[in-house]
Amino acid sequence: MTMPRVLLLLVIFNTLVVVGGTIFNYATLKSMQTGQAVLGISAGNAGSEEQEANSEYRFFPIEKVIVSLKGESREHYFVLDLVLQTDLETDPKKLEQIDPMVRNSVVAHLSAMTFETLRGMPIPELQSTLESALFDDFASKKLAMPFANVLVSKLIVQ
Repeated sequence: MTMPRVLLLLVIFNTLVVVGGTIFNYATLKSMQTGQAVLGISAGNAGSEEQEANSEYRFFPIEKVIVSLKGESREHYFVLDLVLQTDLETDPKKLEQIDPMVRNSVVAHLSAMTFETLRGMPIPELQSTLESALFDDFASKKLAMPFANVLVSKLIVQ
């Protein structure tokens, strides 16, 4: 084969690969949006419908929880914005009613820590400790938990 034919075959091959990849990506994104498999085959079972229904959540923000902590040389402030993740069916008025309880529990839990401990704590660990503190407080007061998870959406250290 001559050199121009080889180059022509390489260009054609590369073009086919790019077009095939583009079609595959389009089909994958389209199936993600519609909830079907990549090949267009619908799962159709009740389990996937139930899983899709459970994946929708309501988020309730709790903004500007301020905690004051003593450091080695001065006092430090932490400002937290939290988000409570609940089921879609949860009444927003219930979440508004528990806002003071959540704030009180978070401030009481975090103010018992030292500045160095709280500053060095990774966000996932902070979220899990806040969740367990809130679950314990709600259980001790025999209150129902209208939320499933606590997310830290903002953390400012001063």
